Amino acid sequence: MLSMTRIGLAPVLGYLIIEEDFNIALGVFALAGLTDLLDGFIARNWASQKSALGSALDPLADKILISILYVSLTYADLIPVPLTYMIISRDVMLIAAVFYIRYRTLPTPRTLSKYFNPCYATARLKPTFISKVNTAVQLILVAASLAAPVFNYADSIYLQILWCLTAFTTAASAYSYYHYGRKTVQVIKGR
Repeated sequence: MLSMTRIGLAPVLGYLIIEEDFNIALGVFALAGLTDLLDGFIARNWASQKSALGSALDPLADKILISILYVSLTYADLIPVPLTYMIISRDVMLIAAVFYIRYRTLPTPRTLSKYFNPCYATARLKPTFISKVNTAVQLILVAASLAAPVFNYADSIYLQILWCLTAFTTAASAYSYYHYGRKTVQVIKGR
């Protein structure tokens, strides 16, 4: 339910940013962040609330939210186009790798119903340390970019430094998945 809320808030945030209603967008972004924190807290502390669907929806909700935020913030001239391109390209490559790994780890006969059944888990992608850092830096950049027009610091050198840091962690994260490849994938046996 919380992941679906985050997915539903993503286009609302995109619309608010494109319409340059940054005050409300900042509040909606905080609400989306709260749903993510609450989702993780509940999953960690109440085992009965964990589900295969929830574990598939949570990262999907995060990717949808981040992608819409970066594209709309770029449209609003608050984040540079090459940085958004870099972030979305990395995410597309990761998603493609996940689809490939999913296909390779399914036992034969491979069927569409097995492939798209989130309850039939065959592999788990473990995020690298730099990937976790990258996610935090990307979210900090989104929050800072959303707040920039509200608090009148859109031309700040600190925001530009944050762009560079985000580009560096995004590239390092992409490289870490490429370099460590198989070490980040845990195949689940017995399926």
